[in-house]
Amino acid sequence: MMEGASKDRQSITSDWVPLIKTIDGVRIREVKNVPKSNGVLTEVFRTDWGLDEGIVQQVFQTTMVPGGLSAWHVHMLSTDRLFVSQGLLKIVLFDARESSPSRGCVNEFCFGTQRPALVVVPPGVWHGVQNIGGEPALLLNLVDRAYRYEDPDHWRLPPATPQIPYSFATGPLTDGLR
Repeated sequence: MMEGASKDRQSITSDWVPLIKTIDGVRIREVKNVPKSNGVLTEVFRTDWGLDEGIVQQVFQTTMVPGGLSAWHVHMLSTDRLFVSQGLLKIVLFDARESSPSRGCVNEFCFGTQRPALVVVPPGVWHGVQNIGGEPALLLNLVDRAYRYEDPDHWRLPPATPQIPYSFATGPLTDGLR
């Protein structure tokens, strides 16, 4: 073995279930693409999945250019439900909630056309999204509270804030990932 080499630790089971300690309240539902004679059908959201209360007041789509980054933001009242409908996005979450059992935890996910999933982000969890693919990516958000133009439930920090132990250039800055 060469000096300085480190062995990878297990990150996934033989059934392809990720071994990650998710932030308290975060829910993930990987979905299957269903090939059809005229294309592909992909379910995005169903209340019977039981991921959260299932209220959807607004759906919007964001187009992200290759390398595009949207970070960091948090909602104090709203639940985001993020679904990458095209392309490849990295979704990073940071739990800064005072009373959360996963306070300080960072989660990093890569989802997209080939690996679709719905990521439920509870209020108080900071999140950022980056297009890591070579093509434009489409991100759907199915929120439980419609955007209030006169009083947005939207707080921001810059992408390189020292308050969140994560760099979009290099990854987690602590071992809070798992």
